[in-house]
Amino acid sequence: MDRRKFIRNTALVSGGTIVAPSLIAQKEKWNPKNSLTILHTNDTHSNIDPFPETHSKYPGKGGVARRYEIIQKIRAEEENVLLLDAGDIFQGTPYFNRYGGVLEMRLMSELGYDAATMGNHDFDAGVEGFVKARSHAKFPFLCSNYDFSNTLIEGHTQESLVLSKGNIKVGLFGVGVELKGLVPDDKYKETRYLDPVDIANDRARDLKAQGCDLIICLSHLGYEYGSSKVSDRMLANKTRNIHLIIGGHTHTFLDRPTEEKNLDGDTVLINQVGWAGINVGRVDFRFDKKAFAKKEVLIVE
Repeated sequence: MDRRKFIRNTALVSGGTIVAPSLIAQKEKWNPKNSLTILHTNDTHSNIDPFPETHSKYPGKGGVARRYEIIQKIRAEEENVLLLDAGDIFQGTPYFNRYGGVLEMRLMSELGYDAATMGNHDFDAGVEGFVKARSHAKFPFLCSNYDFSNTLIEGHTQESLVLSKGNIKVGLFGVGVELKGLVPDDKYKETRYLDPVDIANDRARDLKAQGCDLIICLSHLGYEYGSSKVSDRMLANKTRNIHLIIGGHTHTFLDRPTEEKNLDGDTVLINQVGWAGINVGRVDFRFDKKAFAKKEVLIVE
């Protein structure tokens, strides 16, 4: 992703709906404490190394080392940065077969991830395997619509998270795809799947009540389907108070965030960056001073 694309994905925060921008080029006028850069990945699938130069589709692309360089460069340029992941960290290369997800967790911790959610493949080592690998993660897993009561995962995830970056209070939560029929029953044990739309509305409402200026959903539902199956686009349409959905599961490459209207007619941004760590997503938010007084968000593309 080049710098021009980063600028195009910048958002001005000030009042309640998404409108077209005219102020993005005036970046130097923004107080750094009122700016936030969201970096994100999804479906990295144990791809530690870059693809070989001889790969037919992605020659030389991806790799944790390159991702680290990009992240560190942006952190040096921006005062407030969040690094997030939308699930399916496990499965896809011999690294997972050999280390059971431990290596992935350690590397993500070194990269400084702030939070992640679980994808269906993060159950591939069973609940026991996830807990073992999870012990090496220095960041929280946000899983709001999986009830882990009566499983070993109970207590190793949380429903939501509130972080402060500069003057900005950020609320985050995570939702995942239905596991039945997608993951063997013995891998997720007695995990109960809860309706992601209901849960998302509950979590977003709670985070708004806590005074969050920006509310982000980490989703492993999938971008869209030709059916009634819940997707990110459907979630955006059927909820309130969410400003950004960072998606995964369908390995969808988006050149820029999709805009959807929520139940109040406000715009929700949805972004997903393919798979295997080929891309790192970036969305910048600039907060107008009035936004902090009103506790409302206006995103200007």
